[in-house]
Amino acid sequence: MSSIPDLGRRDLLKGAIAAGTTLAAGAALSGCAMGGGSDDSGPKTAKGKRSADNPFGVVPNSSLELVWFKGGSPLYLADAVNPLFKKKFPKATLKQSSSERLSQTLQPRFVGGNPPDYVDNAGADALDFGALIQDGQVLDLTELYEAPSIDDPDKKVKDTLLPGAYENAMTDGKPYALSYFTRAFGLWYNAQLFEKEGWEAPTTWDDFLALCKELKKAGITPYGFAGKNAADYHTTVLLASAAKIGGHEVITDIDNLEDGAWKSDAVIQAADAWAEIGAKYTNKSFKGLIHTEVQLRQNQGKLAFYPSGDWLESEQKEATTKDFTYAMMPVPSVTTADALPAHAIYATVGGGWTFIPAKAKNAPAALEYMRMIMSREGAQAFTKASGWLTTVQGGADGVELPPGMAAAQKAIDTAAKDNSLFETKIQTWYRPLSEETKGAVLQLMFEGGTGRQFAERMQKKADEIKKDSSVKKYQR
Repeated sequence: MSSIPDLGRRDLLKGAIAAGTTLAAGAALSGCAMGGGSDDSGPKTAKGKRSADNPFGVVPNSSLELVWFKGGSPLYLADAVNPLFKKKFPKATLKQSSSERLSQTLQPRFVGGNPPDYVDNAGADALDFGALIQDGQVLDLTELYEAPSIDDPDKKVKDTLLPGAYENAMTDGKPYALSYFTRAFGLWYNAQLFEKEGWEAPTTWDDFLALCKELKKAGITPYGFAGKNAADYHTTVLLASAAKIGGHEVITDIDNLEDGAWKSDAVIQAADAWAEIGAKYTNKSFKGLIHTEVQLRQNQGKLAFYPSGDWLESEQKEATTKDFTYAMMPVPSVTTADALPAHAIYATVGGGWTFIPAKAKNAPAALEYMRMIMSREGAQAFTKASGWLTTVQGGADGVELPPGMAAAQKAIDTAAKDNSLFETKIQTWYRPLSEETKGAVLQLMFEGGTGRQFAERMQKKADEIKKDSSVKKYQR
């Protein structure tokens, strides 16, 4: 690992991977269970005096170890919050490091009972969050969310967040993660190019196919994603199509491992629709590329539509030319009888992957650090620096958002009005199932196949996990 101050923003952005959709990568851990949360069962490391201004009892001259994913957001978050923490505790020591391979780096420490105090757990080699919770390695953050907020001591931290954010941090009725980022997922394109050519963002599948045909004639690859490390980007798109066709219950059934959930008509229809895109309107060479290579193709005008979350604009800002303006559209409706409207989108409001290990040596300081993250000052500083949105109410006030992020925020606002937001939990709950989707979509999009074959492959893996008594099961 290398220290964050030694890392340039360009290197971090180049190394960024879709943190919102890779929450559960990594190997399962074993270790002793250790709880935490309220005053009765909370962190046993607190030695400082608790007060209204120091609710967790931080020792003013203690050391706090932070480990970040070496990606697009951690440096900005550290830049925003570290000064706030040092201002309040000037004698404290902040020890921080970063890695693109968190599972490889941190697994031995968890097994040895010597984890850091705070973990930004993201990336393709993230720790398996579901397995960590199952093994009692993650601190219950109830005490954090019940604590008085920094901005209004009369309000609890959880009450200063957007609706649904606190609930989205829950696993088995307890909050284990920092529910911080608000994310929209969709198809991204160059608004300037579309305006120049007179193209409109399609909302129906027929219009989408017609535009893909026109783009192909113009020498532009209509649609593409990186097969080498970002197949999960397309998984999100395919499941979004399935949710639109069949409604929220399609996703809920998949997450709950319901019998035959993957073999539903909605999943098969969605997979068949995207199989046609794979057969006619993508570039087969993308299978061997990583995300930044495909994203650069889009910046160069060689690719029209790219599936991603709303971190894309920030991640690519150094590669974005003056004639490129990011815009995002929801996945087009597949049928004329879709259960959800065309503006429905896959989005997360909170959730998260950042956590405090149950055996952290300085859990009180880590809890206070998180409380500062969820202050308006911390959120505004982070959003201003990164362009990323948070779950903090008022966290974007006074911040001018870049075009793509503004489009993503508008999409979330529109879909939220009629309950048209949805997301899956399998990335967090069942890593093997999430990993299987990557191979399945690669096969579907680059090697050919049918929606039924895709569905049967996924159902087989889901059935294996459901029957495996060693895997903890979760319910929505």
